[in-house]
Amino acid sequence: MAGFTDEQALRYARQINIPDVGVAGQERLLSSSALVVGAGGLGSPALLYLTAAGVGRIGVVDADPVDLTNLQRQIAHGTADIGRGKAESARDAMHAIDPGIVVATYGERLTAANALQTIRRYDVVLDCTDNFPTRYLINDACVLLGTTLVTAAVIRFHGQLTTVRPHQGPCMRCLLPEPPAPGSVPSCAQAGVLGPVAGAMGCLQAVEAIKVLLGLPDTLVGRLFVLDALAFAPSIMEIERDPDCPVCGATPRITGLTDFEASC
Repeated sequence: MAGFTDEQALRYARQINIPDVGVAGQERLLSSSALVVGAGGLGSPALLYLTAAGVGRIGVVDADPVDLTNLQRQIAHGTADIGRGKAESARDAMHAIDPGIVVATYGERLTAANALQTIRRYDVVLDCTDNFPTRYLINDACVLLGTTLVTAAVIRFHGQLTTVRPHQGPCMRCLLPEPPAPGSVPSCAQAGVLGPVAGAMGCLQAVEAIKVLLGLPDTLVGRLFVLDALAFAPSIMEIERDPDCPVCGATPRITGLTDFEASC
């Protein structure tokens, strides 16, 4: 098959057979790049499926080590990885699936000082983090750079997912202009999270990112997907861009990045 090695033609055969992908789409994925911020409950399945789909270059940002409490939901890591950096552990799991994928690891937190230079290297960003300061930092950086962002959140039996296409649809600040006050929202450690719910939302992030990279329609731009797994009741809400949004509005007041006080 033109453009592929024999091994690649077999590896991606089932995906190439999808009319919306085909040979051209698979070649496009192999030449594309994605940055996944957070290699935990959301990031683990997203990273593994982006790798399996043949996204050619993937960045992994995570400064934390693997902890025993992570293993209930963070499927890129195993018991033997406890104490290792999550970015490196995830890279090994990804290369176990496809050693031909280029994986760049960033064993540090995104900050106002490094976010723009890191994000600008990638075609799409997946926010798989669990704290509001980093979420807002990623949102602002993607809007400033014009980079599409796929962002998800999960707690207990509930998940949310949307896609931000800067200046074409709403961003996170259109919904909530400022991060919640520290301590006002319980963390996953406090409230709990069901592992398969995180896995489902991370898989859907990978689906959205692949659609973005392929240029397919019907993404979640301007829509918020909400999952209540306890009642098994998914729904989609229409969301609108705020013309007075501080970062993507008509007269933006945010023109640079700021590090926020930590809150989960």
